[in-house]
Amino acid sequence: MLTDEITIPQHVVKQHVYESSERAHYIAFWIGVVFNILWFISDYFILPSYRVPFLGFRLGVSLLSFVIYSFRKQLKIDIYSCVFVIAVGIAIQNAYMWSVMDISHVQMHTFAYIALFIGVGMLVLWDFKLLLYLLFISIISNVVFFVVNSSLSLGQFLTNGAFLTLSVAVFCMYLAANRYRLIYNDIKSRLALEKSKKMIEFQKEQVDSKNDEIISSLRYAKRLQEALLPPKTLLDNLFNHNYFIFYKPRDIVSGDFYWVRKIITTPKKGESREYMLIAVADCTGHGVPGAFMSLLGLSFLDQSAIEEDINSPAEALDFLNQKIIKTLNKSYEDEQIRDGMDISLIAIDVENKQLAFSGANNPVYIIRNKNLEILKPDKQAIGHLNNEILPYSNTIRQLQENDCVYLFSDGYADQFGGPKGKKLMRKMFEKILIETSDKTMSEQLLNLETKFNHWKDKLEQVDDVCVLGIRI
Repeated sequence: MLTDEITIPQHVVKQHVYESSERAHYIAFWIGVVFNILWFISDYFILPSYRVPFLGFRLGVSLLSFVIYSFRKQLKIDIYSCVFVIAVGIAIQNAYMWSVMDISHVQMHTFAYIALFIGVGMLVLWDFKLLLYLLFISIISNVVFFVVNSSLSLGQFLTNGAFLTLSVAVFCMYLAANRYRLIYNDIKSRLALEKSKKMIEFQKEQVDSKNDEIISSLRYAKRLQEALLPPKTLLDNLFNHNYFIFYKPRDIVSGDFYWVRKIITTPKKGESREYMLIAVADCTGHGVPGAFMSLLGLSFLDQSAIEEDINSPAEALDFLNQKIIKTLNKSYEDEQIRDGMDISLIAIDVENKQLAFSGANNPVYIIRNKNLEILKPDKQAIGHLNNEILPYSNTIRQLQENDCVYLFSDGYADQFGGPKGKKLMRKMFEKILIETSDKTMSEQLLNLETKFNHWKDKLEQVDDVCVLGIRI
């Protein structure tokens, strides 16, 4: 996990532990100072003959602790050190009291000594080092005062309270150390989580910034790509508004494109004729890769339209194929790029209503009186190197008035959707075109868009879509 890989410095974790328990230590300090004096009441009843030295010791410990607390800023110590001072003072004080008591009083005072360690275990939050210091000072104090003052034997001292107090002290020290470790690890994990969240937020901001830059670049690229497509004014003039284009890129930029040109042929024999050239192409991939390929396709189609030796759609595709292969593979000796495009290209002799077609994997549909004719393409994609590169073939058809001609990519038929989430398929696409072929071109476009969106519903668009229809 990410938090396991993040290192939090030990001093930072300790600082947060101290800050989180600071309020509790203030309370613990004042409990120690006040209750240490109030316990004088029990001293008075337990051992009245020593009430004066006991009170003096208690007042001395509490007063010294209070003075240190009052000047803690000047002494540059924190509340944790103040609590440690009062705890050590009480431990030494209890050791002295024990040393002057007989067996019965030692037994009674054992509970007061035990209360010290229970209070430390419950209230303070020290690391293990301070706990060891307190335990060590308590043992040394008892040894010193026992040797100096006590009339009891070592066995009497141990069995009547000392051993029990030591056991409780060790147990309470263990609990306090374990509580500190749990809180320390919890705070360390929380800090690591907070740091990881900040890192993730920072990385997200960087990704969002880069993404905004990429989106901005793609939108600019889209404007450039659309600028290279035939403008609406040209299409309106050429087709006398009798056309539609359903152009729906999957991403911001598209691997599908359409191309329209009006030319005058320059045949070696015969008269020159005026033609409308129309193409729809589907480049390998979509998005940025497809868009780059579409720029090559548009450029080479423009070039083919002005070449004097190119006088048919088949010759234009041969030219396009050679240019794409040469461009994509000229810098590669050991490997070949497998990218290219499927395309349908038609040339319409407007005066004679004659259509010439050549296609690379993309057919063309002609619908007359709701009867569909499919002009089949060559099974050879533009730009794909095979064992043998064959020339593309021409197909000629005589058109009649009100015939509808459709060029398209496979994006419409390949869209997933419907009640079972399946592909729309070519048969359904053909049915949609046939059903509305007698409608106006604007009505046909509306029907195509409506059917596509209804079929796709909430599913993602899987490919670029381009359908171009014209009425003769």
